[in-house]
Amino acid sequence: MMPNHLSPLGIFHTSISILAVLAALFALVRFGKIDPKTGVGKIYIALTILSCLTAFPIMKTGHFSAGHGLAVIVLLLLPIGIFAKSIVFFGRKAEYIQTIVMSATLFFSMIPATIETLTRLPISHPLATGPNDPIAKTGLMILVLLFVVGVLYQLIKLKSRKKIVTQSTVS
Repeated sequence: MMPNHLSPLGIFHTSISILAVLAALFALVRFGKIDPKTGVGKIYIALTILSCLTAFPIMKTGHFSAGHGLAVIVLLLLPIGIFAKSIVFFGRKAEYIQTIVMSATLFFSMIPATIETLTRLPISHPLATGPNDPIAKTGLMILVLLFVVGVLYQLIKLKSRKKIVTQSTVS
């Protein structure tokens, strides 16, 4: 059997992170977006906060890392995504902003997840040696592409839903 290089906290953090990603994917498939008002949206938010908080004491390099910085960004974006519809400044664009911001929290969470997965698996011979490895860079580029295409798709769907609602209220 191969050795497990994760601490108990690392195992807990990874488990919570995987559950958060699964909740987000379920929300995207089921509702077309990560909506903070739905049950699965609330689960995603709670798990994501817990995932970010458990990331801080994990210091593989012995100091604050880019992954920690991304956790801070996610923690700063979550309240904006959660409360976007009540922020008067956003006006009629609030739902679009909420959709983009909630998707961005998933995207930023997936960056360290992608690097960690590629540099740890398979355990006997990981696919990448580090974040600058060509395979890791390719994985991140695929992640960026999925984010951009996913957000554009969500925004187009949202706009078409709003157009249908507007037309039915005018008729």
